[in-house]
Amino acid sequence: MPLSLATFSTANAIKPAYDPASLEIGVVHFGPGAFHRAHQAAYFDALVATDKRWGICGVSLHSTGVRDALAPQDGLYTLGILDDEISYRIIGAVREVLVAPEDIEAVFRRLRQPSVKIVTSTVTEKGYCLASDFSLNLKHAEIAHDLAHPRTPKTVIGYVTEALRRRRAAGFPPFILIPCDNLPKNGERLKAAVVTFASQLDVKLSRWISDELLCPSTMVDSITPATDDDLRRRVAAATTLEDAWPVQREAFSQWVIESHAHQDGPDWTSVGVTLTDNVPAYERAKLRLLNGPHSALAYLGLNRGYANVSEAMNDAELADVIRRLMIEDIVPLLEAPDGLDLIAYSEDILKRFHNPAIVHKLSQIAWDGSIKLPIRILSSLGEALDQGRDISRLCLPLAAWMRFVRTKAVAGEEITDPLGRELFAIGQICQDDVTDVALFLAIRSIFPAHLANHPSVVSQIETAYIALEGYTRRR
Repeated sequence: MPLSLATFSTANAIKPAYDPASLEIGVVHFGPGAFHRAHQAAYFDALVATDKRWGICGVSLHSTGVRDALAPQDGLYTLGILDDEISYRIIGAVREVLVAPEDIEAVFRRLRQPSVKIVTSTVTEKGYCLASDFSLNLKHAEIAHDLAHPRTPKTVIGYVTEALRRRRAAGFPPFILIPCDNLPKNGERLKAAVVTFASQLDVKLSRWISDELLCPSTMVDSITPATDDDLRRRVAAATTLEDAWPVQREAFSQWVIESHAHQDGPDWTSVGVTLTDNVPAYERAKLRLLNGPHSALAYLGLNRGYANVSEAMNDAELADVIRRLMIEDIVPLLEAPDGLDLIAYSEDILKRFHNPAIVHKLSQIAWDGSIKLPIRILSSLGEALDQGRDISRLCLPLAAWMRFVRTKAVAGEEITDPLGRELFAIGQICQDDVTDVALFLAIRSIFPAHLANHPSVVSQIETAYIALEGYTRRR
């Protein structure tokens, strides 16, 4: 039978400790994809067991997929926890999914309601429409559209700004805005983007947002492989109910939120959320020690012909490179948050990478390299150079990414990246020698001049690029 409110009580799974139909919607989330439903929604699902105010309205800015899958299931879905023992949990916190382009006013009606006190987002780094310096890119096509048509926006920036305008006009306080994407200082930068956007339309609104809007920075972490038909089959077999769009993640989950004064807000710490005054330290540790090596493993692993993370980690030589990258090259650059041992944290991450229950595709991790690499790898590379440290291993993933782009272009395959067309064109004219490196280093939105022109950086990337040539063929 299909999963629904009428059938979920029969599931062979952990069931909601509340009546899902009784929940109030107090959270609006932009981007209700797999990560949100496996991560933040699971925390809210734990919260609503004792406080029914925190049901979720998901808002999709583009696709109808999540809405179409969950609507027949009354918003319910299955979360698979992949560890030594695999378990399944029915999540009931998502009570509504709206597809913004189909009914823009429905989204604004929900955002305007005083009961909505939290707005969260997982729209990927590129979804915030920021320039290379992390300021709002006013020349971005969709931002330009939203400024010209603020009542019918396309971006999360446009929706948030217009919703805040309507709340202010009605005499309601702003909601708290909590971004959950891998973006350094994500709260600070999202608020600055909203304030900048509003200033182009209404200076008084911009000042009100600047003075009143809380937008804490966050760090989120849990490896979440994409849903596939194999997961659907396993969920149906284990739970006895058919689920159109289950999600899966590892057992480890972390949500760190900047401490903030939220009157009558959720009891965050009761469900395992960490509140701290030093999010940047957690953020840097995660971005550099998990996300950076994840990207490195993706490009190096694909170059060696592997398909997923655990498979690549079974290559002893590659696993040793990743471990030394973390322990010897990245840890010395970081400040440890209180209570966090960076060496132990790194070893725990390596164990997570080895988890055979997680089939995390390297091809998925490799998406959007032009945005991810500056944050995940180049930030460490720049600091290592400043400190006179060895940069050879930090240059390996950059060379492997260049190989990845060239391989995709030569095969005529689409490159999933905001710069996909430009990268495809570069890949097609590569000569398979060191001259290729200069073509990539000339992309200023990825490689700043002080790194792209540094002799040691150029030399190390060129050496790695040649060393990686034809590796898969030699295996």
